[in-house]
Amino acid sequence: MGEAQVRQPSVTAQEANDANPDGHTNGSINQSPNPQPRRKLTSWIRIGIYAVFVLAGQSAGNLLGKLYYDKGGNSTWIGSFLQVAGFPILLPYYLLPSRKNNNTRTEISTNTISSKSPSIFVLASFYMVLGLILAADCYFYSLGLMYLPVSTYSLLCASQLAFNALFSFFLNSQKFTFYIINSLVLLTTSSILLVFQSESEDTPNISKGKYVIGFICTVGACAGYGLVLSLTQFLLNRILKSESLSAIVDIIVFRSLVASLGTLVGLFASGEWKVLDEEMNSFRLGKLSYVMTLAWIAITWKLFSIGSVGLIAEVSSLFSNGMSVSGFPIVPILAVFFFHEKMDGIKVMAMLLAIWGFTSYVYQKYLDDYGSRKESQNAISETRTSPHREREINV
Repeated sequence: MGEAQVRQPSVTAQEANDANPDGHTNGSINQSPNPQPRRKLTSWIRIGIYAVFVLAGQSAGNLLGKLYYDKGGNSTWIGSFLQVAGFPILLPYYLLPSRKNNNTRTEISTNTISSKSPSIFVLASFYMVLGLILAADCYFYSLGLMYLPVSTYSLLCASQLAFNALFSFFLNSQKFTFYIINSLVLLTTSSILLVFQSESEDTPNISKGKYVIGFICTVGACAGYGLVLSLTQFLLNRILKSESLSAIVDIIVFRSLVASLGTLVGLFASGEWKVLDEEMNSFRLGKLSYVMTLAWIAITWKLFSIGSVGLIAEVSSLFSNGMSVSGFPIVPILAVFFFHEKMDGIKVMAMLLAIWGFTSYVYQKYLDDYGSRKESQNAISETRTSPHREREINV
């Protein structure tokens, strides 16, 4: 039995070569099915690594951002800048000699080589749009984090999955199944519940007006981030037509560069840069802690960006956002211990709905993966039996 399985691909390839004098064989015929599980395992390993980056980077970034504001930080533009300013840690990648070869090998293996490369103008336009939207998002996220308890803020951010699904429907032909619709309804309901949080949340330092501003800014930022993810998937699949590591790094670096410049313009135009020295001196944890807090905010959010774009390349923008949403219930739990925030009934209900919604989405992804495996197995089975059918017809 083992010898028959090993010999079958070579016999099939030889028959294909006999039928095609030029030596060109059909890739679906001469490709052995054995390497497929290995590629699948490698893909899942990458997905796991990117998922860890998303969950760890997002949780740490939100907690450190809240720490900055709680201990004396007041600059929303600095908070915005730090979310995108960590891209220089990726610049050494461009010095690697294997970068070009790795990029080419990945594109060949995924059959994503484009006959015509996109123009510099098209790429620059996409990076500019992505960067500017991201800069605005970071500013709105900073306002939300400043005016809302970190637990409320994190649960409210679950609404970005619904916005991402909406934009993916128009830009990336995202299909809506029962489980995805169920997920979106649950996550949206989870966010709506938090509208009533202002009545029950003990926030003596936050006025009701600021709470409303923070709520609106966070929802607006979620909508913008959903658009960024959908546009990133569109850029990878339709423009770059590549899922290589080089494409991922390029998107992160160039959009972060534009966003960093945009937030710096806001920082100097608003005049907040003038009070940074005073802010550092009055930071309640000390000057060194102030610098370290800002540095780690930048690093953790860049890890999140790497994981987010990596998941878009491996699966889809909706899956990347779904993984991000799955991490939001982690932050409220940690906020109870680090910031002594209250976990009342509304927050618990919102958290349970968010977890239920994400579970529904993950189950749909399991069904999609199971169906894809069944189709692959059927295709392999037909490929193996086709030579025998041709022989019977000839006889």
